[in-house]
Amino acid sequence: MMLFCRLALILLLAPPAPGLDPQVLDLALKAASRAQEQGFGQKNILAVIDYSLPSTTKRLWIFDLKKEKLLFHELVAHGKGSGDNYAKKFSNREGTLASSLGLFEAAGTYQGKHGYTLKLKGLEKGINDNAEKRSIVIHGAWYVTETFWKKHGRLGRSWGCPALDKQVSRQVIDVLKDGGLVFVYYPDKQWLSSSVFMK
Repeated sequence: MMLFCRLALILLLAPPAPGLDPQVLDLALKAASRAQEQGFGQKNILAVIDYSLPSTTKRLWIFDLKKEKLLFHELVAHGKGSGDNYAKKFSNREGTLASSLGLFEAAGTYQGKHGYTLKLKGLEKGINDNAEKRSIVIHGAWYVTETFWKKHGRLGRSWGCPALDKQVSRQVIDVLKDGGLVFVYYPDKQWLSSSVFMK
C-alpha cells in the first residue's frame, strides 16, 4: 500500500468512522500494508482498536479495505490488568490479565466457554506473540453493553481479550476470521518506535 494510496484511503475511510483519529487510522493502514507484504492479512479486512479512548466509547472500527468502507463501529473491552475505564498498562506475559498492543492476524474459530470465539495470532515479537499461549481471543461478553457502562461507569473487563457485545460478536468474528487484521493502538512510544510494522 503506497503512501498516496494510504492517504487516499484515509480520506475515504475517516469521515464515516466517527471518533477515529486519522493519525491512528494512518498507523493501522501502514501496519496492514507491511503485514500484507509479508503475506499476512490477505482478506483485506482491518479492525482498529484505539485503547487510548475510554471503554465507554465505541473504540473499535472494522473496515473492508477492498470495498473502502466501514463495516462495524462497536464497543470493545480491555483486560482487567490494563486499567479501569481507561487502559493504561499492556503486557505480553501470561498471568497479567492485560491487553496486548500491536498487530494481530485473525485465525480460525471455535466454541469455547464464551461461545463462538475467534483465535488471534500476535505478529509482533515481544509485544503480542504470546497471544495464543495466553488465549487472547475475540469473544462476546455480557459486560460489553451500553447498559453495563451506564450502571458501572465503565465496561466490564476481560482477562486480556478484546471482548465484544454478544449482539454483534458473531457477525464481527465471521468478517474477521481466516485472514483479517486487528490493529490495537495506544500511544506507547517504545512500541511505536520499535514495531516492525511501523517502519
